[in-house]
Amino acid sequence: MPEPSPGPLPEPSPEPLQRSRSRSRPRAFPDHPQSCSVGRGPDRRGAGDQPVGPAQGSARSPARRSRFGRSGHPAPPEDPTPLGADAARWALLRPAGHDRPRIGDAHLLQRESNPLFRVRYAHARTRALTRNAAALGFTGTPGDVPEADDLLGALAEYPRVLRVAATHRAPDRLARHLVTTADALLALQHLVLPLGDEKPSAAHRARLALAEATGTVLAGGLSLLGISAPDYL
Repeated sequence: MPEPSPGPLPEPSPEPLQRSRSRSRPRAFPDHPQSCSVGRGPDRRGAGDQPVGPAQGSARSPARRSRFGRSGHPAPPEDPTPLGADAARWALLRPAGHDRPRIGDAHLLQRESNPLFRVRYAHARTRALTRNAAALGFTGTPGDVPEADDLLGALAEYPRVLRVAATHRAPDRLARHLVTTADALLALQHLVLPLGDEKPSAAHRARLALAEATGTVLAGGLSLLGISAPDYL
C-alpha cells in the first residue's frame, strides 16, 4: 500500500520585530558621565543656584575678626596697666560681665564725660563743702531736704545694690550706682552753702549733712572697688 503523504510542514513563525525590554535596570557607574543620570529627573537647578562649599559664607567680617582671634576664641582685652591702678580697675570693673572692657585714655580725662572722674569729683566736692561750711561757722545737721529726692533715693538704694553686687559677683552694678549717686549730688551742690550775705539756715545745715553722707557712700563704694577717693581734685 502506498504510504500516506505527509501533511504540509508548519511555516516558521516570523521573528519578532522588537525585542522585549529588559527588566533589569542598568547599573550606574559614578565615573561614567551618562550613567549618573539614570533614574533621575531633569536637572532643574538654575545657573545661579551653585552649591555653597564649606569655604563660602564662613569668612568673618572685619568687626567680628577684631573681637575674635584666629582660633575663634574672644581676643584678650588690652593691657590696662598704663592707665594706673585706679583707672585700670574702673575700666575692668565698670562694664557688665558680658561686655568687653574698653581700655583707653578716656578713663584719665578730667571731664564730665568720664564717669570715674564724676564719681571722684563728687566725693572731693563733699569734702570741700565741709571745709567751706566750717570756715563759715556751721556744721551739718540732719533734716528735710525736699529738693533732693533723687539723691535720697540713691542713698536709700545703696544697701540693696551692695547685696545684689555681692550675691551675683557683679561689681559693675556698684560702679553704675556710684555714678548715679554722684550725678545726683553734683546737681544739688550749689544749694549747700549760703550765697552772698545770706546766713546759714536749717536748710543749709540739712543739705550739708546730706552731702557729707553722700561723700561717705562714695568713698565706701570706691574703696570696695579698690579705687582711691581723694579729698582734693
